[in-house]
Amino acid sequence: MLISVITACYNSEKTIKDTIEAMLAQTHDEVEYIIIDGASKDKTVEVAESYRKRFEERGFKYIIVSEPDHGIYDGMNKGIRMATGDIIGIINSDDYYKPVTLQRVAETYEKEHFDMFYAQTANINEKGEFHHQKKCRDDIFVTSRHWNHPTTFITKATYEELGAFRNEGNLFDDFDLYLRIRKAGKKRVILDETLAVFRLGGASHPHGMKDTWRFFSDKYACYRQNGYSWIYVFECLGMEIARYFYFRIKK
Repeated sequence: MLISVITACYNSEKTIKDTIEAMLAQTHDEVEYIIIDGASKDKTVEVAESYRKRFEERGFKYIIVSEPDHGIYDGMNKGIRMATGDIIGIINSDDYYKPVTLQRVAETYEKEHFDMFYAQTANINEKGEFHHQKKCRDDIFVTSRHWNHPTTFITKATYEELGAFRNEGNLFDDFDLYLRIRKAGKKRVILDETLAVFRLGGASHPHGMKDTWRFFSDKYACYRQNGYSWIYVFECLGMEIARYFYFRIKK
């Protein structure tokens, strides 16, 4: 079973090496890896190109595209359109998979025939030190606290039916897609195993009250446009205020 993995990146020369090395370390043998670079001004593409021979030796498909885009979700959508695998994963350029990740995805699909799959992440700080484990579950009360984008894999057929990311300016387009898949009643499978490492401190973490308000409003918009009750305003507000003070104290 061919699994496609997409990394959309921009100016990621300092971290993308870990992401690429982890792809080469995969124990699953049928892999297509697509890097969509948004015309980086640093050496991101040069770093990616330096691995081409190793991917050829490993027998993995390796595609690098570098051109201007309209943000990370536009880059992800480009990768999804290019992907030829039956299952598609997306890993950011500062995160990376465990060596068995794609093998676990393939094994689970053979047993469960899921539409969407996700698992736990190990979250590390900017120094690469373990910070906390983020587990996930599938509850009636829907929250991003119980879901992990770095370990999410979605079938090509599901993307073709429901579409990919809206790319209309919402910072939480990935969560919106998760909600759309739930709303459509697609089969979701969770594996109780850590399959990716997520690096804290990126664009998804607040740097001030303005960021916190943007995160709150964008996430709440995801709930509302997918038919969820206004009651989720408390989930969004509480979560973003807690994150704001957490990162303020951390500094």
